[in-house]
Amino acid sequence: MAVPTGRAVVFVTGNAKKLEEVVQILGDKFPYKLVSKKIDLPEYQGEPDDISIQKCQEAARQVDGPVLVEDTCLCFRALGGLPGPYIKWFLDKLKPEGLYKLLAGFEDKSAWALCTFAFCAGKDEPVQLFRGRTEGRIVEPRGPRDFGWDPCFQPDGYEKTYAELPKEVKNSISHRYRALAALSEHFSKLNDAPETKHAKHQD
Repeated sequence: MAVPTGRAVVFVTGNAKKLEEVVQILGDKFPYKLVSKKIDLPEYQGEPDDISIQKCQEAARQVDGPVLVEDTCLCFRALGGLPGPYIKWFLDKLKPEGLYKLLAGFEDKSAWALCTFAFCAGKDEPVQLFRGRTEGRIVEPRGPRDFGWDPCFQPDGYEKTYAELPKEVKNSISHRYRALAALSEHFSKLNDAPETKHAKHQD
């Protein structure tokens, strides 16, 4: 399952900002060098976990090596968890204003941001999922427009939207941060205990 330390892992994204944020959050805890690569993956449908697994398996097949794939959902409680994994399309057509207006007829403006990182060590290897979730609410868009739906998501306990928060604050509470924290914790444990890796107990 493990990849030799120092080996490059392909992070599937065409978004330089996203790579920058991920590298910044992971810091030096992650034992591999992340390199970004844009790969056209099919747009899978279904539940977030299933989509992440399928995307990761396909990316590992195309790269023929270790890959990291990220999937982000924005889920509105009033809409039963939609747009969820389809947020990219909703955002593309509606912009942050439209996302806010979607909830105009609902009293409940609460939402959660869900980030899933899927890691696969190579073709035909199992996929591991690392999830992070941040609760918040959908508000009228405020702040810079350079990062997707950030202007209309206000995390619980804050008076500012993701877009208005300083980067270091957002990166310490975001759904992406929480998923990456789970990911880096997993890998630092693997690296700390190489001798226990093979000593799995048989049930």
